Amino acid sequence: MIMANRLDRGFYKYQDEFEQKALEVLRSGWYVLGKEVEAFEEEFAGYIGSKYCAGLASGLDALYLAFRAIGVKEGDEVIVQANTYIASVMGITMNGAIPVFVEPDEYHGLDASKLEAAITEKTKAVLVVHLYGQSCRMDEIAGICKEKGLKLIEDCAQSHGSHFKGRTTGTFGDIGCFSFYPSKNLGAFGDGGAIVTDREDYCKRIKMLRNYGSEKRYYNKEVGVNSRLDEIQAGLLRVRLKHMNELTKEKQDIAARYLKELKNPSIELPKVREDADHIWHQFVIKSSRRDELIEYLKEREIGTIIHYPVPPHLQEAYKYLGFKKGDFPIAEKLADEVLSIPMFNGMTGEEQTRVIEALNRWEG
Repeated sequence: MIMANRLDRGFYKYQDEFEQKALEVLRSGWYVLGKEVEAFEEEFAGYIGSKYCAGLASGLDALYLAFRAIGVKEGDEVIVQANTYIASVMGITMNGAIPVFVEPDEYHGLDASKLEAAITEKTKAVLVVHLYGQSCRMDEIAGICKEKGLKLIEDCAQSHGSHFKGRTTGTFGDIGCFSFYPSKNLGAFGDGGAIVTDREDYCKRIKMLRNYGSEKRYYNKEVGVNSRLDEIQAGLLRVRLKHMNELTKEKQDIAARYLKELKNPSIELPKVREDADHIWHQFVIKSSRRDELIEYLKEREIGTIIHYPVPPHLQEAYKYLGFKKGDFPIAEKLADEVLSIPMFNGMTGEEQTRVIEALNRWEG
């Protein structure tokens, strides 16, 4: 069976380093907000190209606290693409704000040409999501936000280390938000997240909020949350971070082979944006007969995942927003057609060949 994603191979590749670091942290006797978190924050900020970083418990917490830090409050509007994962939207609504959806472009990112039309007097911020590992059109989007006086938050949960015009995602806006969920390119061995920013005041406030709103133990300035990246995860992330360039190149090599050798007129391959580099968190194809394709691949023991089958505006959780099917036809069509095929570190050449041959033989 070729799984859509395998996490164990990423562990075995650097097993000795991971185990050594885990034991080092266990033996240290310090497990929350210690030297490993501090070191990771410094190293990750350097990797992204930001001045500051705050380690958090998850990517959703990063989004929630980012919007809280920039002052988003109840009744404010935040623009976001309609085809994103629901966590992006939850980061907005958990602050009492209203998501304003915009259709995606052909690269699965927020369509910059549709951004201005969505801005109202209630708009406080724009959230871009660098979906599947590729940057949105950040020169246009950042320019519009600057012109209109809007805050810009980047959801980089799937774009660790990707670039647009040579600049790393997470550095275009006021705050960049990251997830280290195990399946991510920079994945932990459990939940984890972080924000990066060049604003010291934002980082300082988020670090206070992540620890019950406290800067000094038992003295609380605000009603905060418990959202701390723990020492073991920070240490293990430091190990993987050292190898990010080679891990990214490995995925890019797999994607290059897919793009070159997949030739089936019934399957649409992903496009790479000009001036962007893709880190291929997912390799997402499209087919109008997706369900049949899934079954065909399943019979050949090839796993797939749909990212994502229901867009946020049609989720039961957001029924109260009042949207209906047909309101965002592009996002809805993508939800009916996208399919992620196997893409993971440690994927063998033989496995890649099996996937390519199976897809090319499908009579869609």
